[in-house]
Amino acid sequence: MKFEKHCLVVLMALAALLPLAVRDQYLLHIAIMVLFYAVLASSLNLVVGYVGEFSLGHTAFLGTGAYAAAILSTRYGWPMWATVPMAGLLAAVVGVVIGGITLRLQGPFFVIVTLSFAEVLRLVADNWIGLTNGPMGIAGIPQPTLPGDAGNLGAKQLYYAIAWVLLAVTLYLSFRFVHSNAGRAAVAVRENRYVAQSIGIRPLSYSMLALVLGALLSGMAGGFYAHYISFVGPEMFKFAFMVSMIIMVLIGGKGTLVGPLVGALLVTFLEEYLREAKELRLSIFGLVVIAIVLFLPRGLTGFLQQWRASRKAAAPNIAAPKAQRRTA
Repeated sequence: MKFEKHCLVVLMALAALLPLAVRDQYLLHIAIMVLFYAVLASSLNLVVGYVGEFSLGHTAFLGTGAYAAAILSTRYGWPMWATVPMAGLLAAVVGVVIGGITLRLQGPFFVIVTLSFAEVLRLVADNWIGLTNGPMGIAGIPQPTLPGDAGNLGAKQLYYAIAWVLLAVTLYLSFRFVHSNAGRAAVAVRENRYVAQSIGIRPLSYSMLALVLGALLSGMAGGFYAHYISFVGPEMFKFAFMVSMIIMVLIGGKGTLVGPLVGALLVTFLEEYLREAKELRLSIFGLVVIAIVLFLPRGLTGFLQQWRASRKAAAPNIAAPKAQRRTA
């Protein structure tokens, strides 16, 4: 627990210092996307890593938050500091509805139904023209006002600061949940649902808590993304965002708080590096995921934790013969 907490503090401190060293707008944009994807991957990890249910419908919460922020800001004039929290709350309500239905299912049934919910919401966004503007989406989403001399660099720095705060809130809430009685109960459900039930743990309650918290964080990320990109369309519900989140969680290491951050950093930079490869990059990502699942099933962070634990276990065995030689 202490090691993980120290890693999170160090990573967030380094991220806070980044704008002081980087003045290039393109690099700041990449850094903002890393923070955005880190929030998404962390929110998905609460369900996949700690509850043990493989959700494919997390884009339902992302898209709900994005559309909520877009509609509240363009039609009702709400500022960004109000639309982003409200986007998270509305996504959490959707999470309660979806979780109440899907969490009673297990295995492939849970996967298929969660994916179906995301697809239903995409169809709603695509056809409810009066609310969502249909396939044309909602453009011209207001952005925070800046001083006249701030310029594009100042705007990027402001959005980076907002994304950093959003990630800090995400990690704080995730840490408090994971290391609480509710988080430990969710892990017990993940390891063995029937044993957890036998000791008085209600799987639906704790799984629902993790899902709703993940929906809240994903919705806030969607609200931030809507203001940053200044456009929202039905593609927010499509599978592309879901694939990115899954790859980040698997590569970084599910069931850890540091893993999604590592996965977001690696995958975002790899996507930018392979942008010219177009369709070929999907094949490369597929091969990477296959290699991770086969050789590093716990991800990079899980592998490092296992290696660190084996080093600690081997240390007393190495020290014991030395002490025997000294006494001899």
